Amino acid sequence: MNIKDGEGKRLFERLTSLAGDVAAKLGRAAILMEVCGTHTTVIAKNGIKSLLSDWVDLRSGPGCPVCVTDQSDVDRVIALSCRPDVVIATFGDMVRVPGTVSSLERERAGGAKVEVFYSPMDALAYAHDHPAQQIVFLGVGFETTTPAIAATVVEAKKRQLDNFSVLSVHKVVPPALRALLDDGSFKIDGFILPGHVSAIIGRKAFEFISSEYNLPAVVAGFEAADVLGALYLLLDRIMRSRTQTVNAYTRLVKEDGNPRAREIVSECLEPAHVPWRGFGVIPESGLTFKEGYKDYDATKRFVIDVPDSCPPEGCGCGEVLKGRLKPSECPLFGTLCTPFDPVGPCMVSSEGACAACYQYE
Repeated sequence: MNIKDGEGKRLFERLTSLAGDVAAKLGRAAILMEVCGTHTTVIAKNGIKSLLSDWVDLRSGPGCPVCVTDQSDVDRVIALSCRPDVVIATFGDMVRVPGTVSSLERERAGGAKVEVFYSPMDALAYAHDHPAQQIVFLGVGFETTTPAIAATVVEAKKRQLDNFSVLSVHKVVPPALRALLDDGSFKIDGFILPGHVSAIIGRKAFEFISSEYNLPAVVAGFEAADVLGALYLLLDRIMRSRTQTVNAYTRLVKEDGNPRAREIVSECLEPAHVPWRGFGVIPESGLTFKEGYKDYDATKRFVIDVPDSCPPEGCGCGEVLKGRLKPSECPLFGTLCTPFDPVGPCMVSSEGACAACYQYE
């Protein structure tokens, strides 16, 4: 959407007028958080943050699955990559994420077998074609990617492939938002909710934000117009003191999401207490394998010796993910930490807040 065309200009004028009214009502800028890496990129690329900065303080939350992967989990997969009988199969963004002492990229340069795949089914095909090697797929992602990985594990069991397993570091979004809101140390006035995650789990999965915490939230699509529309809906509800969880992405998101996708996940995975970068352990915020699928759990198949994990010194990723720190406020941003030589995952991932800020802002 171009804000200089007629429709875009009118929407933007209405939005800025409403934002000014809300800021006057609150006596400060409204603090709104998006919790989706794609939204983060759209906001940065279109200059939305700077256009509204007089009235709205837009913050990025824990919306990047690569970024929220705990340092200990990064170190675990790096340690696993050092085994001569193991091939690490992964999505591309994880290759450059720094661990405490190394990264998959560095280990691959030293001879480790690390293969990048766009689909877990492609990794399964690779396992079929390389029966003498143990293929470990790094299961990273939110509710959006988990069904595909779960379906791959179900297929591996059906084919009785004994050289394929998954290191599950999957995360689910609602418990992280509860953790943010229960913390209470950072004021949030409303949420832009992730469209793709909501397509799987549905609008109702986020209704607790309005029913329990009395805050408005809007499920949004991924065009600039979608984001601006979501911001308008949030500000309108703040102005009218109405707390609702609204679905503004009805062309894809339903009330209860995608039952078949959730069924596939629940067949082989169950909730687990797992650590998030910057948050520590959040109850039932991850997924681990059910009893019938333990044979495909890499943590059960291999003994993994992991050194003591420690986040990079001076890295502000943990605070950025909680919205407490803007990327540019991190002391390493743009100097010691750049996309070309990243210190933290928020500068590595294409969905990371720091990478988006560096590239567009």
